[in-house]
Amino acid sequence: MRTMPSRLPPGQPAGPTDPGAVWFDSLAGKALLDSETESIRSALHERAGQSWLWLAPTAGDDGNHAGRGLRLQVMGTGWAGPVRCGAPLPLANETVATVVIQHAAKGGSRGAALMGECARVLVPGGRLWLYALNPLSPYRLRWRGTGLSATEPMPWRRRLRDAGLQPDAVSLGLGPRWRVETSAFLQQGAGLRAAWVLRAEKRSIPMTPVRQRIPLRLGDGVPAA
Repeated sequence: MRTMPSRLPPGQPAGPTDPGAVWFDSLAGKALLDSETESIRSALHERAGQSWLWLAPTAGDDGNHAGRGLRLQVMGTGWAGPVRCGAPLPLANETVATVVIQHAAKGGSRGAALMGECARVLVPGGRLWLYALNPLSPYRLRWRGTGLSATEPMPWRRRLRDAGLQPDAVSLGLGPRWRVETSAFLQQGAGLRAAWVLRAEKRSIPMTPVRQRIPLRLGDGVPAA
């Protein structure tokens, strides 16, 4: 059974670049993406040998990662790369162990729909990693006027829960604060870092354990028929 979509023929154009991707190709944008490289590598290797999906802001090499994966970049209201698609994602239910959404999710109803699609394709026990720009960081002045938007983790935590995923209680901050430099270490909470990452899991068992019914017993511990 096919679980990943077929790829475009080599050399087929992907289409016009999303305006926001231009900033990520700048020195300031590349510094942020480089800061996230090790974190994303860890995410894709978390369940070695299994399929993954990576939605990114720019085109890039998806090699040197464990498992069989698909990397797509933002292209207007859809995605481009080895395949071109829109919503819904061209993946079967519960076929992907890890989803990485790197600065590739819009807010509002579109963001909620994307979280629902990611929950659909994730296997039970699979994990989603969501990377977004931090509106409280001084680094925001470097993407001002580019069309990029920043958001705090709270609304995304709600969208993830609404989609049936269980997000971590605390997001992790990473990336530079003001200077254009690579800063890969993760901190608790977004703070003033340029970006934050929020992880969420697709639970394979209920959050609340079902109470086991105690069998009725007669005197001297003899179970009833």
